[in-house]
Amino acid sequence: MTKQIRFNAFEMNCVGHQSPGLWAHPRDRSWQYKDVEYWTDLAVTLERGIFDGVFIADVIGYYDVYKSSNYYAIQQAAQIPVNDPLQLAVPITMATKHLGVGITASTSFEHPYTFARRLSTADHLTKGRVGWNIVTSYLQSGAKNVGEDALRVHDNRYEVAEEYMQVLYKLFEGSWEEGAVVRDRGSRVFAHPEKVHEIGHKGKYFDVPGYHLCEPSPQRTPLLYQAGSSGAGRSFAGRNAECVFSASLTKHFLKNYVAAVRAAAAAAGRNPQKVLTYNLATLIVDETDAKAQAKLEEYQRYASYDGSLTFLSGWSGVDFSQFAPTDLIQKAPPNPITSMIENLANSGRSWTLEELARWAGVGGLGPVFVGSPAAVADTLQEWVEETDVDGFNLAYAVSHETFEDVVNHLVPELQRRGVYAREYRPGTLREKLFGDGPYLPSSHPAAQYRDIEAYKRSDSRAAEAVVPVKETVRA
Repeated sequence: MTKQIRFNAFEMNCVGHQSPGLWAHPRDRSWQYKDVEYWTDLAVTLERGIFDGVFIADVIGYYDVYKSSNYYAIQQAAQIPVNDPLQLAVPITMATKHLGVGITASTSFEHPYTFARRLSTADHLTKGRVGWNIVTSYLQSGAKNVGEDALRVHDNRYEVAEEYMQVLYKLFEGSWEEGAVVRDRGSRVFAHPEKVHEIGHKGKYFDVPGYHLCEPSPQRTPLLYQAGSSGAGRSFAGRNAECVFSASLTKHFLKNYVAAVRAAAAAAGRNPQKVLTYNLATLIVDETDAKAQAKLEEYQRYASYDGSLTFLSGWSGVDFSQFAPTDLIQKAPPNPITSMIENLANSGRSWTLEELARWAGVGGLGPVFVGSPAAVADTLQEWVEETDVDGFNLAYAVSHETFEDVVNHLVPELQRRGVYAREYRPGTLREKLFGDGPYLPSSHPAAQYRDIEAYKRSDSRAAEAVVPVKETVRA
């Protein structure tokens, strides 16, 4: 095996991110999510394990599909309460030297102009170790609470996201030229005004005429993550994302997903091997197989049945309370089948509702690998070799115990086999992951906006060349 395995920690600024009910476990710390020490302690552990980063999920809204209520979401702390993720970037990077921080923010709920400033600020303060997980959101409760009647339909959300990315690329890449900021005390010139440009964006969804408020940050455009499993999502990832997350239950499903993402990147003119793919997984590791299995069984005793179905109903849009515990989930949809239900249907087994709730109660939607360091290492190597996935986005069962077990038991075994890094590369997050420069490569769509004045001239000529439909009809 020539490819090295990579790890991200999958977290969220809330209680019991993917394992509802396990906040009650006596060794769990996730209830301390509101304390900065929770995050700095975690960051130090992850950096000791040479993790690429901590990837912090987020939702705007709450899970109210199950029993048409948010009762169990609140009772079981199923991602509510939930705090803002972006504010964690600075304390995490102050406690470490290399660990990256991936922040989730939605193109449906954040205006691109103000968000660009927030993201550039984070990239400055972390010295280029921040990334953005691009999401379009899926909770109707979020849309309603920002004054919208409902979420846009799925593919239209990606259409909005494409224009959103254009605005950000123009701000990050083109508004301030290289060399605009000189900080020349002698001539009393901080920046050359002629090298700072309005972006002049006027599109279908956004009008952003002016300048980026921030000078260029270490990465200009922070590292880009994305986790789209639909056709529209994979196509979007192929054009934009540098790191892509999946939640595939089987090697067969994951192999097809990774191939589809790489094909989408190639179709967009990008190097498909420069898109890193990570699959969701939960690793329960201990000194022996028996100890690891006992640990899993202990965790399962704390998992919440209603909390698990609260998540599953929210993720799928299907209210699972309408089915009996012994019903097979294949009976579920009179509703449109979602990618989550397709994933389960293609997992190679049948699921009763009770089995599904028990399984998803520890680690969420990804596979759970249980065993000794050697056994889990064997499994991870098989998945990488057979699917071409680059690494794993690791959820926790008990925080920080799950990550400490991975770092203390599994990472040394993978390093002994020569399939896991022993040190970080220098530089920004993008440089650590890819070994190239701090900026997006010239093959990325963002590069076309670097000379914003030339882009605006070409865009204007293209617009003038379009003959209006009414003129054609009159002719």
